[in-house]
Amino acid sequence: MDARRAAILGTIGVDRFVARTPLLAAGAAPATATDRLDWDGLAAAVAGCTRCGLAATRTQTVFGVGDRGARWLVVGEAPGAEEDRQGEPFVGRAGRLLNSMLRAVGLAREQVFIANVLKCRPPGNRDPLPEEVRCCLPYLHRQIALIDPALILCVGRIAAQNLLGVDTPLGQLRGRSHELKPFGTPVVVTYHPAYLLRSPGEKRKSWADLKLAMEVARGRGA
Repeated sequence: MDARRAAILGTIGVDRFVARTPLLAAGAAPATATDRLDWDGLAAAVAGCTRCGLAATRTQTVFGVGDRGARWLVVGEAPGAEEDRQGEPFVGRAGRLLNSMLRAVGLAREQVFIANVLKCRPPGNRDPLPEEVRCCLPYLHRQIALIDPALILCVGRIAAQNLLGVDTPLGQLRGRSHELKPFGTPVVVTYHPAYLLRSPGEKRKSWADLKLAMEVARGRGA
């Protein structure tokens, strides 16, 4: 501290000045800590996570399921009520439709890895809050780093916007491949299976998205 600043602070009764560093959110761990975790450590960190308020309302966390060496990673928004009960993403009617979508491109559910942006269910299945996404996204990023997929298939507007860090409407995100930085992984966006159950007429558009995903994956050797 220079003499002039010391003199000014002394007049208001402050005899020492220490620069503040940014504070982490309550319960949050530094990103670098998550970045060092292996699969077992990451699963344990998610299971015991208290980074946001969803820890108080969940039944259990939903880590993700599938092949940890998969070439396709499917990313959704957040667990629903049934996922919260079972601890597995995409179960029930939406899960069965997702399975059918994967079979259409020659993949079994067990051949991909399926995860969500949030690992805990928001009460009432509401949209994730920005703070919840901020606290949880490092877990998904670490999963992406560990899997190193050839392609990410992002299902639904909320998942796509939060993963890509944009507010672009779903209709404008579809139809092209996006690059997920800093990983360099291509991302193809399509409709959420739950939406397709409500709007079956959109399934033809989803099939176009899946064909694009296959083309992109083939270009990456998958």
